[in-house]
Amino acid sequence: MTGALHKIRVLDLTHVLAGPFCTYQMALLGADVTKIEDPLNPDCARGRGPDAAGNALGLGLNYQVQGGNKRSLALNLRDPEGAKILRALVRDTDVFVENFATGALAGLGLGYADLAAENPALIYCSITGYGDIGPQAEHGAYDNVIQATSGTISQCGGVKPGVSFVDYATGYAAAFAVTAALTQRGNDGQGTHISVSMLEVAMQMMAPEAAATQHAKAPARGKEAGIASYDTADGQLMLGAFHPAQYRALAQILDSIGHPVMALAKVKSWPEVWAISDDIKAELRAIFAQKTADDWVALLRAANLPAERVKTLSEAVELPQLAARGYFAPNPDAPDVSLPTTAFTMTHGGANLHSAPPKHGEQTRDVLSEMGMNDDQIAHLYAQGIVV
Repeated sequence: MTGALHKIRVLDLTHVLAGPFCTYQMALLGADVTKIEDPLNPDCARGRGPDAAGNALGLGLNYQVQGGNKRSLALNLRDPEGAKILRALVRDTDVFVENFATGALAGLGLGYADLAAENPALIYCSITGYGDIGPQAEHGAYDNVIQATSGTISQCGGVKPGVSFVDYATGYAAAFAVTAALTQRGNDGQGTHISVSMLEVAMQMMAPEAAATQHAKAPARGKEAGIASYDTADGQLMLGAFHPAQYRALAQILDSIGHPVMALAKVKSWPEVWAISDDIKAELRAIFAQKTADDWVALLRAANLPAERVKTLSEAVELPQLAARGYFAPNPDAPDVSLPTTAFTMTHGGANLHSAPPKHGEQTRDVLSEMGMNDDQIAHLYAQGIVV
């Protein structure tokens, strides 16, 4: 099967999570992605994961989960010969993705203006914490720092969520921007520079809350009763009664089992949702505590109300639903290791994990040979430490 991005050539100068995830999504869709890393300082994610042996080999699981279908070229960009090789590669490249600090590559003569001079049709995507302009443009950042800066941690009760969701959402935003730029280039032939801001991605994921915070008449509201979690007889239940009509459906369910809550039966508008009192919320907590989470899920789903027992991550990854859609795929070189793919399927041109995450510099010689270099030229580069 040919992927949707077949024939698109990508140079991947990214590290850690957001950037590698962006290029991994493109690689799964058939793009020819070459990951470029420093010979002495490869992507630090290679050394992170639960398996010490894999970490020591530079194949830590944090790297593997977004390393498949790529090739690895270990190239010293600080050396003039290394930078020259990169510029040569750019001439036959569609997309260039980097997540270095703002201005770092420009300082090496490898910024957008420099590489667009080599290839005016180049799509150059820069992923940074805060974007390429503004008072924080040059500040470094990781997912946790952006969660703090953006107000995400405050919105979560002062506790940082235990997942790097800003990184991964940023990777998706970058991949979307790149595919939009490819479409635009197909229309007018022009390349472009894309600047992706992790801070803005975090804000985007809180769009209703961020907009309401700026509203002059923003009221203080408590958590809505219908989209809250409740302790049950054997665990937690997450309820999904969002719309006023769903509150009335919930009231019917509770009445049918001998727990009438008349206030819910009268809900017909958003103001009435927001007006549900603390006393009613306490009554709901007492009712939900009387049955198991699975019993409640069965009752609620029978009435087409979304609900689910709160699962551990260990339980979630084993869901038959994920298996049915083939979300996890085996590492082609280590079938006992399951790797995530895309969060969507396509009837034509979809994702396919066909090659394992490469070792550091695994395809260096191949890439140089494809550029037309002979054995003596390649040996010189190895001897000088420009490549490994």
